[in-house]
Amino acid sequence: MFKKILVANRGEIACRILRTARRMGLKTVAVASEADVAAPHVDLADESVVLGPPPAAQSYLDIAALVAAARETGAEAVHPGFGFLSENAAFAEALAAAGIVFVGPGVEAIRQMGDKIASKRLALKAGVSTVPGSPDAVADAKAAVAAARNIGYPVMLKASAGGGGKGMRIARNDAEVRDGFGSAANEARASFGDDRVFVEKFIEQPRHIEIQVLADGHGNTVHLGERECSIQRRHQKVIEEAPSPFLDSATREAMGAQAVALARAVDYVSAGTVEFIVDRERNFYFLEMNTRLQVEHPVTELVTGLDLVELMFRVAAGEALPFGQDDVRLDGWAVEARVYAEDPARGFMPSIGRLKRYREPVGLKGARFDSGVAEGAQIGIHYDPMIAKVAAHGVTREQAIERLRAALDGYLIRGVEHNIGFLAAVLAHPRFQEGRLSTDFIADEFPDGFVPPVPGPAETDLLSAVAAVVRRRVAERDAGVGAKLDGGGAPPGDAWVVQFDDVERTVALEPQTDGYDATVGATTLAIRTDWRPGQALFEATVQGHPMCVQVDTVGTRYRISHAGFALIVRVVSPHVAELAARMPKKPPPDLSRFLLSPMPGLLVSLAAEPGQAIKAGEDLAVVEAMKMENVLRAERDGTVAALHAAPGDSLAVDQAILEFE
Repeated sequence: MFKKILVANRGEIACRILRTARRMGLKTVAVASEADVAAPHVDLADESVVLGPPPAAQSYLDIAALVAAARETGAEAVHPGFGFLSENAAFAEALAAAGIVFVGPGVEAIRQMGDKIASKRLALKAGVSTVPGSPDAVADAKAAVAAARNIGYPVMLKASAGGGGKGMRIARNDAEVRDGFGSAANEARASFGDDRVFVEKFIEQPRHIEIQVLADGHGNTVHLGERECSIQRRHQKVIEEAPSPFLDSATREAMGAQAVALARAVDYVSAGTVEFIVDRERNFYFLEMNTRLQVEHPVTELVTGLDLVELMFRVAAGEALPFGQDDVRLDGWAVEARVYAEDPARGFMPSIGRLKRYREPVGLKGARFDSGVAEGAQIGIHYDPMIAKVAAHGVTREQAIERLRAALDGYLIRGVEHNIGFLAAVLAHPRFQEGRLSTDFIADEFPDGFVPPVPGPAETDLLSAVAAVVRRRVAERDAGVGAKLDGGGAPPGDAWVVQFDDVERTVALEPQTDGYDATVGATTLAIRTDWRPGQALFEATVQGHPMCVQVDTVGTRYRISHAGFALIVRVVSPHVAELAARMPKKPPPDLSRFLLSPMPGLLVSLAAEPGQAIKAGEDLAVVEAMKMENVLRAERDGTVAALHAAPGDSLAVDQAILEFE
């Protein structure tokens, strides 16, 4: 076994690998860009090396700097994690030339499986089911249209070296192929340094199901069951689970056998994943093979009890797998959600800023948190906006989902926008609960983007009661402060009116020794809590069941968040509510004259000038964020009055790009 290893990555995956390495007794080396010198993964390692400036191309993607770091620190092996150089054959070759072990498959396997065109040919040769498509990369948009017509619409434009949803576009007609080809090629060039694009048939209402494989250098290859990864947004996975609620034993066995056959066909060694798309009749087709550790590997670890990172280290050191296919057992169910710094209300645009508050729940049974941030960390524009992964294990799928929902309810993040409310809403959705999934789930169920769900009567009563308790505790504190200052201080009342949108609830509170009995209409709820003003998490038992509600002050109101619901409530006395009803309402400002940037990013291009007539749907600007190009289009006909930004400008959220007359 190695004595010292280097982790060529950052964030949560670097932390996860470092923890296993330390448990195995290995000395560890972290690498960091100048933006990450104080990051948690650096603190976890025994030593660290600064690679260069924040842009990944000058740090985490700098092969020469990484090889030099391994040499200088005496690291015998390098684990690449995922992303960055994890599937880069040149990196593996450079390490081998330096006498350093790459913790992953051989160079040829990386090269062959990293090229989607070559991997498809190999899959066909190995007897693996594949999706109809162009045999080679298409040269330009005209060739892409010809290939698409030959295959039949709809089609998928895919970067040959792509992954993570980058360089992918769905096209349903010639015009969409022409538009999508350029964007897919540009994204592929920016993300992978390879702008080749190919075309393949798009399977309607598909499921994305992948098989985890593991192989050693002694001829042993096994699979560890499947992961369902169908909940995706822009082709990027959001929620994953193991096993799949859709597969039967026969399909699972057939998919596993084909995944193992493909791994053997390329002499695969290490952990890898063979991805399939599965149609409604359980026909499955090879999608790609990821020659690395997957982001969603924790769900496989939770149901198998195996540490994939440890096994990767042992295989890389020349050890044989300590088990065979017949020894693999799946125990229970696991579900994982990816927590991103993004704003679901703004089309999931990335959110940058400082993590002013950050706390992971503790003491939750079956919960697992993989993170690489700490309170005070900066979420910047240079790297993927994923903050953490939250996973939960249970005896049944239902139990795993409930445990994951509880973990998300208690996850405290402040300073940046995040997608926890959206994740909670997906987990609570009847279609998800029933396991009726497809990669179109989010597009189907949230066609106009994410809007927090409207609570039903029971949820409204519950959240109103919590809001009333919060307001009562604040009033108690204020009365106490007033009493200390001038000997007075008005005692809080026992009746409160909770208002949000067009809803109004009157809540009567009866103090108890450890909380309150809250009566809303005909319902009385026993709320037991020691919550105090200033605490962001309202932890309590309601009718004897534990629950956690997030509470934030928004001016004179409160933001109450729980289980995907997010309410901005006003809590006042009945007398104040009566007076407020007589006040006139101020209309919101009209911003329809402006094209606003929906995200922080770089203005790549601007297709408008003062005096130009614009038609609805016309492309106006391209904003790049996190290496993804986002096209902004006109929502209505109009004439451009003025430009407020120019290509090359860095934009803030809601910054005006142009103004209409």
